[in-house]
Amino acid sequence: MPAEYMTFGLAPATRAGGVLPDGAYEAHREFLDFIVDGRPLLHRLGGLDDGSAGDTVSPLAADFGPTVFTAHVRRLLLESEPPLADGRYVLYGCPECEGLDCGAVTAVIEREDDAVVWRDFAWQTDERADLERDGYPGIGPFRFRAAQYRSELERVLADGAHEAPPRRVLLVGARASVLARLANALRQTGIGAEISRDAAHASPEELRGYGAVAFGRGIGEAERQAVRAAFEAAGSDAAFVDGLAPVIPLLVAQIEQALDRSPYDLRQLVRLEAADGAAVLHVGSACRVRLTAYRLDRLFRTHTHELADAQLPAGEHRWELDRRATRGESFLIARAPGNVLVTPVG
Repeated sequence: MPAEYMTFGLAPATRAGGVLPDGAYEAHREFLDFIVDGRPLLHRLGGLDDGSAGDTVSPLAADFGPTVFTAHVRRLLLESEPPLADGRYVLYGCPECEGLDCGAVTAVIEREDDAVVWRDFAWQTDERADLERDGYPGIGPFRFRAAQYRSELERVLADGAHEAPPRRVLLVGARASVLARLANALRQTGIGAEISRDAAHASPEELRGYGAVAFGRGIGEAERQAVRAAFEAAGSDAAFVDGLAPVIPLLVAQIEQALDRSPYDLRQLVRLEAADGAAVLHVGSACRVRLTAYRLDRLFRTHTHELADAQLPAGEHRWELDRRATRGESFLIARAPGNVLVTPVG
């Protein structure tokens, strides 16, 4: 008896970039994820115990450009030869490069009567996949109705769904040194950044090129309102970020959170709260989570504390907060491959 059909879809997803506590940068990537029976395939893979596929992106990435994007869609439509041996296709790869050296999730894709079947999923690092060693037991095979499968892939070509919102940020602040360091950090993660105190007089075309506006703490309410009004008049849907503190990793994380346009119900991290001596994180789907505290002392020096780094199942998770890590003005960043959440400690 043939396996049941599953639904196939595509939805916007993000690999959150940022500045890690050790100073390393992670690239910001926007792509389309594969939705199998209403659930992101990457979430199914990221929830496995080994976590190998957790920090990967699909080849349907916005920053590849229309030509490369279209070529990948045509491959998934089986209109060109498979790129790997044994009829295998790359479904997810390293967000920092395109080679197999870092590993990739691959699968056999084939036509079978009125269905398209994805089977034999594996983590592949060489020319051929070793299913016995690196296969994903329990993942697939997935059997999609060919007409619905083709319709979803052709729709993104027709609609231009691969075009992501602008990845440029306007920085408005009073401290030039902080703004310069923030702009450099954002550019290192793949997000464009410009600094200006004259946004209210910029052309509508220029304002519509920004995905977010970040205000420093030294900017007064009147200037904030003028900038917001200019963006509204320009027809922009840019997100506005009120910078919590002059801490670069924290500000980058706030901007990453603001730029996240993925469907809310498909996010890995749903909500982060910190009050009464505890942090509470609501996880939407199993993933690796890093929880970091940043604290400013009385001399405005930054202190960093790693609170957790673990593979967590879906649900609510709670950590008691060490007063030494969070006394005074302090903030928490919860980071998963798919998104980032920031909160002040109450």
